[in-house]
Amino acid sequence: MAVTSDRHVLIVAGSDSSGGAGIARDVETVAAFGLRTCLAVTAVTVQTHDAVERVEQMPADLIAAQMRAAFAANAIAAVKIGMLGDADAVTAVASVLASRPPLPAVLDPVLASTSGRALLPLEAIETLKRRLMPLCTLVTPNLPELALLSGKTVATDEVSIIGQAGSLLESGVPALLVKGGHGDGDRSVDLLLRAGAKPSRFKARRLDVRLRGTGCMLASAIASGLGLGDDLPTAVGKAKDYVFGKLSGATSRDFPSPLEGEGGRARRQSRR
Repeated sequence: MAVTSDRHVLIVAGSDSSGGAGIARDVETVAAFGLRTCLAVTAVTVQTHDAVERVEQMPADLIAAQMRAAFAANAIAAVKIGMLGDADAVTAVASVLASRPPLPAVLDPVLASTSGRALLPLEAIETLKRRLMPLCTLVTPNLPELALLSGKTVATDEVSIIGQAGSLLESGVPALLVKGGHGDGDRSVDLLLRAGAKPSRFKARRLDVRLRGTGCMLASAIASGLGLGDDLPTAVGKAKDYVFGKLSGATSRDFPSPLEGEGGRARRQSRR
């Protein structure tokens, strides 16, 4: 889709030198929905398709200044938030959002890489839950991320998922899209959970392919849909279709050794 709209999605996330995830994925996804992007870089990472080798965190005041400049320069219709890196960055992003009129914001809670490297320290998770998540329209954890956010073990069934999500909804988070990629079965089921509403289920056939950055793509696609005026279930459905299409077109040559989180993993429509 050609970029024809003057509407912008503000991407608040880290870079990925391999181009497989992070801001690189966010920009291409938003452009596919016909919107423009502006950026607040939270961290510069050195990573291949195998490992995160180095992370340089941006100062919190610089992150906030980038966000304020983006708001001053552009008509921002939605915000997508990815890797933040530390508690100071979380606080800075939350402070800027809280100072603005409400607008759609989608948070992909990037907490760790598959190789085991923490991308958000444990002590910063409480800040994320208390300061930032209640300001977001939607938070999109996978099952391990949901477990970290709720302080539980990884859920293995829908009852456990709903229970873990319930504690977060009660704390003020408006909505969660719990991604079922780490579950079992021939279909991946994502659950859209909102306080006082019945769960909405988004099912997709698992595909035997790997592609990095699907978590980034999904959150950016949802933010784009919200920025175009879609309601939340519609935006999620369109975003799921977009990511499934990308997975369907992937080959074994596409990022064959993926990472989690900001270097997100997808295997058989599974990991994100």
